[in-house]
Amino acid sequence: MNKEKTIAVLLPCYNEEATVEKVVRDFLRVLPTATVYVYNNNSTDRTAEIAAAIDPSRVVVRNEYRQGKGNVIRSMFRDIEADCYLMADGDDTYPAEHAPELCAAVLEEGYDMAIGDRLSSTYYEENKRPFHNTGNRLVKWLVNRLFHGNVKDIMTGYRAFSYAFVKSVPVLSRGFEVETEMTIHALDRRLRIVEIPVQYRDRPEGSVSKLNTVRDGLRVLKTIFFMCRDYRPMFFFTLFALLFFGAGCGFFIPVLIEYFQTGLVPRLPTLIVAVLLFLSALLSFATGNILDVIIKRDRQRAVAELSRMGGREDR
Repeated sequence: MNKEKTIAVLLPCYNEEATVEKVVRDFLRVLPTATVYVYNNNSTDRTAEIAAAIDPSRVVVRNEYRQGKGNVIRSMFRDIEADCYLMADGDDTYPAEHAPELCAAVLEEGYDMAIGDRLSSTYYEENKRPFHNTGNRLVKWLVNRLFHGNVKDIMTGYRAFSYAFVKSVPVLSRGFEVETEMTIHALDRRLRIVEIPVQYRDRPEGSVSKLNTVRDGLRVLKTIFFMCRDYRPMFFFTLFALLFFGAGCGFFIPVLIEYFQTGLVPRLPTLIVAVLLFLSALLSFATGNILDVIIKRDRQRAVAELSRMGGREDR
């Protein structure tokens, strides 16, 4: 006999005393069987105290002392056991009314990740920070081009996950780049993804954003760069091989022309630089090939592990 499916609502919180009570109560209302986990990330206000007083039977408050959203999500994924994990923010920007649909996509339709797509609804109307909007478009374009995806909202914090996804995704980020990391992982592993348009509203008065547009934007771009290296080494190192080869040709061709004209090689240092660049190109290409074989084997093991975890019957 199948057990009733369990849902865990994950709320990373840092100084959210103005909104945390409303957010928790909203999710308790729309998901009457769910347990809400509030992870307090070194808040200096009454966030943890307010959350703990709501409903001790259905609200679990824990502390994560390593600062950063990525650190919080890593602990949540490691510590919590459930059939479906719904991740949202504690700032009341994501309406809880969309939660049942996101969870149903995982529990009933078998998706590994259901993404709450803000950008197809009210995000650009509600978000008054133009650099954030530009950053979202840039990240979406980069990720979809590099990882052959068609995801409309890469950095949304409103998502639902399967047990297999949560227990297999390697969360390495420390901050707000964690959503980008999870999206890239899902695209690379060819996991089942669905996007569901959700409403977005800007933070209410008294709630302050912790996101720094420039600092966190650069972190996201850095994450994309290194994940391209880790997940698509053939493309990454071939690109560098082409750059080295092109630079080598720039040094070598004038020396070659001069040799055909005079029979001499008077610029020997230039020739040495050209040869070193050609060797670097060859080394980069070989590195990409070797790492690509390793990554393909890792993907095969990951698919087998996901199949095993997806078919578990102990819950």
